[in-house]
Amino acid sequence: MKKLLYFAGFMAILVVLHSCQQEEKKDPFQINKNSVGLLTSTTPIKALDSIFAKDSIVNKDKGFSRGSDIMVYDKNGKELLLLDPVQNFDSTSTIANVRIKDERFATDKGLTINSTFKDISKHYKIARIENTLRSAVIFLDEINAYVTIDKEVISGSAKYNTDVKIEPSQIPDDAKIKQFWLGWK
Repeated sequence: MKKLLYFAGFMAILVVLHSCQQEEKKDPFQINKNSVGLLTSTTPIKALDSIFAKDSIVNKDKGFSRGSDIMVYDKNGKELLLLDPVQNFDSTSTIANVRIKDERFATDKGLTINSTFKDISKHYKIARIENTLRSAVIFLDEINAYVTIDKEVISGSAKYNTDVKIEPSQIPDDAKIKQFWLGWK
């Protein structure tokens, strides 16, 4: 009986260790509601150097008193992400917005920067669409994301008038995503 208890305890420890190892292997290109790869909505700016140790991080000054964006490039020089801190010039600040710049980043439903409006409407509930000067901004609350689509492809008077509401039916299925953002704050 003692041997059986020891064996059961040993097996339980193995199962726990195995599950811990599974959790450590996080996809560096997976987009979720509160994370992009290893970056989360609570990650402080000062942790970026360790998260992107094999990549390059560049602070881009937006001009006098407007703060700076943080650009992340892979080891080959390809831009991966554009990060907008909650509080500029504060290493303890977290990330407010993340712009996805690389097609390898994808949601569990396959949404990438190369997706179309059909992909969006097929897999996600559209919370709202805002009409801006040059783009239709589509909000996907399920994943804390918003994407922009160029208004050149929009049909109807909403294309030329920001006061007119854009309906999903006015956006063609093959309309490409112009920008893909996650808004955390």
